Amino acid sequence: MSESLDACSLLSSSSQLDQMDEEAIDDKEFDIPQVYTPPTLESILNELEDEEEPFVLEDTCVLNTENIDAHSCDTASLASSDSGDPAHFKRKKRPVELKATIHGSVLRNSMLQGISAQIVSAADKVDAGLPTAITVAGVIVVGTSHGLALVFDNNQALRLCLGTKTTGAEFGAVSALSINNDCSRLLCGFAKGQMTMWDLANGKLLRTITDAHPPGTAILHVKFTDDPTLAVCSDSGGSVFELAFRRVMGLRSCDSRCLFSGSKGEVCCIEPLRASPDFTDHPITHYSLLALASLTKILVIGLKPSLKVWMTFPYSKSDPSSVPQLAWQFVSVQSAVNPFLAFCKGDTVHFLMIKREEMGAIHVIKQRHIHLSCDIISLNWINGCTLVLVDSHEKLLIVDRPSQEVLEIMDLEQVQLVYNSRHFKSLATGGNVSQALALVGEKACYQSISSYAGHIVCLGTKSAHTMTLRTWRERIDCMLNQDHFVEALSLAWSFHEGTAKAVVGLCGDPLKRKGIVGDKMLEILFQFADHAMKRCPEHGRIQVMEQHFHDVIPILIDFCLLLQRPDLLFDQLYARLLENPVAKGVFLELLESYIVTNRLGHLPTTIMKDLLAHYNSNGLMDNLERCIVHLDVTSLDIQQVVQVCWENQLYDAMIYVFNSGMNDYITPMEKLFAVIGPPLREGRSLTAEEVVMGNKLLVYISCCLAGRAYPLGNIPEDLVVQIKIQVFEYLILLHTGESSSDAYPLIQTLLHFDTREFLNVLAMTFEDLNDKQAIEYQQRIVDILLQVMVDNPDFTPCQVGGLFTFLARQLSKPNNTLFVNRKLFDQVLEFLCRSGDASRHTERQQVLLQLLQVGGVVQFDEEKLLTLSQRANFYQILEFLYEKKHMYDKTIDCYLKDPLRKGEIFSYIHELMSMASHSSEEKQAIKNKTLQHIQDGELLLQFLSSFLELRERHYPGTTLPMEHELHKHLLDLLCRFAPQQLLNFLQTSQQYRLEEAIQITEKYHHSEATGYLLEKKGDFYGAFTVLLEALKAQLCLLTADSTRGQSEDEKENESAILRRIENSLNNLVALGHRNSQKLQQPQIKELWFSLLETLMTPRKQGAISAKFVVLEDLTMNVLNSMSTLVSLPAIIQQILQNPIYERGKFAEIQVLILGMLDTFSYEQTLFETTTSLLNHDLHWSLSHLRTAVTRGLHPRQDSCNICLQQYKRWQDSAEQILLFSCGHLYHVQCLQQTVDCGLACASEQQWSCYKCSTTHRGRGRQYTIPKKSRSTSLVQVFQEVTLDFQQEQSWDQLRCLYKGPSRLSILAELSHRHHNERTGILVQVPAQEGFSLKLSPPPLLEE
Repeated sequence: MSESLDACSLLSSSSQLDQMDEEAIDDKEFDIPQVYTPPTLESILNELEDEEEPFVLEDTCVLNTENIDAHSCDTASLASSDSGDPAHFKRKKRPVELKATIHGSVLRNSMLQGISAQIVSAADKVDAGLPTAITVAGVIVVGTSHGLALVFDNNQALRLCLGTKTTGAEFGAVSALSINNDCSRLLCGFAKGQMTMWDLANGKLLRTITDAHPPGTAILHVKFTDDPTLAVCSDSGGSVFELAFRRVMGLRSCDSRCLFSGSKGEVCCIEPLRASPDFTDHPITHYSLLALASLTKILVIGLKPSLKVWMTFPYSKSDPSSVPQLAWQFVSVQSAVNPFLAFCKGDTVHFLMIKREEMGAIHVIKQRHIHLSCDIISLNWINGCTLVLVDSHEKLLIVDRPSQEVLEIMDLEQVQLVYNSRHFKSLATGGNVSQALALVGEKACYQSISSYAGHIVCLGTKSAHTMTLRTWRERIDCMLNQDHFVEALSLAWSFHEGTAKAVVGLCGDPLKRKGIVGDKMLEILFQFADHAMKRCPEHGRIQVMEQHFHDVIPILIDFCLLLQRPDLLFDQLYARLLENPVAKGVFLELLESYIVTNRLGHLPTTIMKDLLAHYNSNGLMDNLERCIVHLDVTSLDIQQVVQVCWENQLYDAMIYVFNSGMNDYITPMEKLFAVIGPPLREGRSLTAEEVVMGNKLLVYISCCLAGRAYPLGNIPEDLVVQIKIQVFEYLILLHTGESSSDAYPLIQTLLHFDTREFLNVLAMTFEDLNDKQAIEYQQRIVDILLQVMVDNPDFTPCQVGGLFTFLARQLSKPNNTLFVNRKLFDQVLEFLCRSGDASRHTERQQVLLQLLQVGGVVQFDEEKLLTLSQRANFYQILEFLYEKKHMYDKTIDCYLKDPLRKGEIFSYIHELMSMASHSSEEKQAIKNKTLQHIQDGELLLQFLSSFLELRERHYPGTTLPMEHELHKHLLDLLCRFAPQQLLNFLQTSQQYRLEEAIQITEKYHHSEATGYLLEKKGDFYGAFTVLLEALKAQLCLLTADSTRGQSEDEKENESAILRRIENSLNNLVALGHRNSQKLQQPQIKELWFSLLETLMTPRKQGAISAKFVVLEDLTMNVLNSMSTLVSLPAIIQQILQNPIYERGKFAEIQVLILGMLDTFSYEQTLFETTTSLLNHDLHWSLSHLRTAVTRGLHPRQDSCNICLQQYKRWQDSAEQILLFSCGHLYHVQCLQQTVDCGLACASEQQWSCYKCSTTHRGRGRQYTIPKKSRSTSLVQVFQEVTLDFQQEQSWDQLRCLYKGPSRLSILAELSHRHHNERTGILVQVPAQEGFSLKLSPPPLLEE
C-alpha cells in the first residue's frame, strides 16, 4: 500500500542520524544533503501527502484462501477491545468516542491444517524428523531435522518429498531454504555445511554443493537473488559467500566468492533485494543489492556490475543477545516507488530509503525510526505501510510505519515457534562458533517465519500457520459478531475518512470509497437500532430504560449526521424508535444538543410537531426556546410556534420567529412595551418577569441598531440600514395609541425602566453611526432626551445626572457632531461638581476630566472650575489644573489628600524629578514640599523605620554616613510616638550607643526599657533599682486612687494600674532569677527582701483593704520565687520582724505561713509514699519472678528429642532424664553425645536445650545439675538459678501482662514535670489532719 514520506525525514535527514556513531558517519558515503533552513512545525503539519493509488502485492494463486478460511481459527484480537501495549489488556471498557483510534482485528491467523497434519504424520510414520525451516513462494516448503524437504502446493497437498534419510544423516538437518522468483528451483542448506539445489517441477536433484564455504560450519542462510544464476549464503562462521551457477556442455557447476569474512565480524543475517513482478524493471534492481547484518553494524552492498559497498550503519547500544533483523520492501512515496530497508537489533526499528540518482549513484536516506518496548526477534513487511514483528515473548505485533502505531498484538504461544539455536551454535559440526554468535542464536528464528506477497507463514513444532491482513469488511464483521456496534461504526468511519491503517480491499478513489463504506455504515446503523430495541429491558424502572436509550440514540444521530443522511434518521430510524415511547422521548430530548450546536438546523414537520408536543407536555419550555432560535424558520409552523411562545413567555423564540420568518422587527417591541409600559406609567414596581422582559427589550433594541440578530447571528446586510431607520422612527414617536397624553412615551418608558442602561445602549449605537441620516437621528434623540428629562420632576437627580454624563462623554469624542446649548454645559459643570452629592463621585470626576482633556470643545472659567473642584474634592481635576500652571508642589497635596492615589505619591515624585523638561526651580519646590510633609513626627517615624528596615534586608553589612545619628533619632521618635515598639527595637537592633539610649529612655521615663539597657550594660543593681522605683510609683498611684470614689472611669484606671503593677513585678522577678547566680547569698536576700518589703508597704498604711486579694496573690508569687533562692526560715523571720506584726497581728500572714507548712507536709508524705512504692514494687517483682522460675514443668512429648525413644523404656536403667523449661525432654546420654551441648566442669555439668540452642543460635542459657543426680522418673534439678531462652520469654510475657510503667515511674515523671514548671512552688492545700496520698494497689496477675 502506498504511503507518503514524512516531511521531517525528507527535510532533516542529516539530523535524524542521531542513533549512529557520529565519528563513523561519512556524508559523502551516505550522500546526505545539506539543510540550510530547517522546517517549521507549521510546514510539517500543513504538508499534504501526495500518494498514488495503493498497489497490492497479494497473489491470490499462492494459497487457496477459501480452503484456509474453512479451517481458520480467528484470533481474539486485542485491538478490538484494548489494542496496544500488553500492560493495557485489563483496562475497563470505555465509551468509544468518534475520534478514538479503533483498529479492530487487523490480522487473520489461520492454521494450515493439511500441512500441519502432514508434518506430524511424516515425523511419526516415516521418521522425517521435526520441522526446522519453512519458506513460501508459489509453493510452501518445509525442511526437517532428518534432511528432508517437503513441498506443498496451494491446496496444502504434499507434492514432493526431496532428499532421503541417508543424505539427511550425512548432511544433517535442513537449516535454510530459498525459492527463486519463478518457483522452479529450491536451494537447501544443511546443518553440516552442504547445500543442494532441486528442480521443483520434477523433484530432481540438480546440484550438491560441498565446497562453497569453509568446512565444519553450518549453513545459516541461503538466498536466491533476482538473477536465477546468482545466490548468496552465510555460515555459522559469520562469513558470506556469493554462489554463481553455471551450466556448460550439460554440466552444472557452482562458483563461490567470499563477500564478507567472519574474521572481521560475524554476519547473523543476509537479505537480498528481490523485486516483485511489478517492479522487475526498477533501475535499482540492476545493482543486485544485498543487506548484511553483523553483530555491530548494517552493510548494504551491490553485487553488480561490480562488488561495491554502498552504506554502513552502526547499531546503537543494545543487548548483546538481541537478534539482528533485515527486511526489504518497495514503497510508494510521493509518486515514486523506492525500496525501503527495515532493520533492527533490540527494540528500535530503523528505515532506510534507497534512491538511484540520475548519474547512477545510490542515495541512502534515513527515515523516522520506531521505538518499541520489547526485544524483536523477527521482522517482516506485509505491505508497504505495515510490518509484522515478533518479540522475545512470542507476541506478534502489527505496526503501521507512517503513524508508528501498534495496530494489534497477537499471542503466538500456541504456534510453538521453531528456533534455529542448534544451527547458530553449529552443534552438528562440533560447536566451533564464537560466544557472541551463540548468544544471538538463543533467540534466532530466521527460518521459522517467512513472508511473501502479503502473507506471513509461521512454522511451529507441530503445525504451520498463515497470517494475512483482513479486508475492511472482515474487520468490521469481527466486531459485529461480538455485538461491538459502536466500535464497528468508529472503525467504519475511519475507513470512510481514509484514516484507517492497514486497509485491504478498498479502492483509492475517495468518492467510491466513501460510497461503499457509507452503505456498510447504514447497514450497521439499522442492525444497531434493531439490536437496541430488542435488548431494551421491558420491565423495571423507567430510569434504566432511559439510560439504555441514552447510550444508543446519540450514536445513531451522530453517524447519520456524519454521513449527511438526516433523512435516514428522521424516516426509518425514527419510525423504529416510535415503537417504544421511552425511546421516542429520549430521541426528541437529545435533539436539543445537536440543534443548539448548529449540527442540525432543519426538522421535518412531523418531527417538529412531536418536538413541540413533547417539550410542552413535559415542561421543557426553556429547552424548547433554545431549539427554536437555532432552527430554520421554514421548518416551523409559525402560527403554532408564536402561540406556544406567547403563552409560555418564550420571548427570545418569539422575536426570532418574527424577525427571521416575517422580517418584522417592530411587532416584538410593541408586545414588550405593552407589558412593561403600563406599570411604569402607573408608578408600580415591576415584577421579576417584567424586569426580565425589560432587559430583553433593551438588548433587542441594541442588537437591531447594531446590525445584529437577536438572540444569535447577524441581520442580513441588505436589511441593516432599513431596520435601523425603522427602530429609530418607532422610538421617537411623539404619541402612541395607548398613551396620547405623554410625549415620546417609548423613550420615557425606557428611561424610567433603566436610565443608565438605555443611555449605554444609545452610546454603543452612536459609536457605529457614520451616514448622514443616522447622525440626524442621533441629534434628534439627544434633543428629545433633553426635552423629556430636563426640568421634569418625574426623573430623579441621579437619572438627570446620568443624562449629563452621557452627553459629556459624547461631546468629549474627537469626531463629535452633536450640538448642545452652551447653557447646558454650565448645568453639566454645576451638576458634576456638586459638593453635597457623594454618589458616583469617581464617575463624575472622570467625566469632567474627559471634557478637560479634550480641550477646545468648551472653554470653562478656570477660576470657577478650580473653586468647584476644591469644593467637590476632585483631586484629579485639581492636579490637571495645577500641572497646566506648572504648580507641581500643589499636585503633591492632591496626591496626599486623594485616598485612592495616596500610595502613588512616591512614584509621582520620582517621575517629576526624573523629567528633563522641568526646571531646577520647579524640582527644588517639589523637594521642599516633600520634605515639609515628612517633618511630621509619626510620618518621619514610619519613614525612618521603613528606610532602615529595607537597608538591612537588601543591603546588609553596609554603613551609612550618619547611621548612629539616624538610630538615635529613631529611638527618640519611638519613645515619643510608639513606646510599645521600643523594647522590641532595643532587643533586635545593635546600631545604637548604649549610654545615649539610656539617657533617652530616662528622659522619657520608660523604666522597662531603661532597666533592659542597664542590665545589658552589666549594672544589675541599677536595673533592679529603676524597676523597683517604677513599681513603688505604681503602688503609690494605687494607694492614692483607693481614697477616692469608684466611678466607671476610675475603675478602668485602677485596672490599668494593677496590670502595670503585675507587669513590673514580673519583670523584677525575672530579673532576679536571671542574675541570682552572679550574686552572693547576702546580696540575694537584700534584693528579694527589698522587693518583699515594697509589696508589704501598702499593708502598713491599711488604706487598700479592697485590693488586698490582688496584692496577696502578687506577694505569694514573690514568695514562691524566693523559696528556691532563700531559705524558708529566713523568709519567715523577715516577715515576723516586720513592725506591723510586732503586736500579734498574724492574721494577715496566716495564709502565707500555713502554705509553707502545708508544702512541708506534702513533701514529707510524698517521700514516705515513694519509699512504700519502691518496697512494694520490688517485692511484687521478686515474687512473680520466683513463681515463674520455680513452677512445675510438663514435657511436650513422651520421647527424647534426639533419639526419639520413649523415656518409659529407660525406667529400669541407671540413666538420668532431663526436662527443660521449654518442654523438650532428653536422655543425658543423648545430650552427652551431641556436639557442644554438654560442657564438662570439675565439679558439675552444665546443660542447655539442644533443639532451642540450635534454633536460636545458642541464645539459650544453661542449667546446672549435680553429677550424682540420678532418677528413674522425670527429673528437674536447680542448683544455680539462671535463665535460659524460654525463661526469658516467660519473663517478657509477664512484663507485658503488667501494661504500662510502674506507679513509681509515673510519680517520678509527674514530680519532674511539676518541678520544671514552677521551681520551688509553695502549694496551698487545705490543712487537714491525717493527710495522706490514696493510691490504688498494683494489679494482681493470675498464673
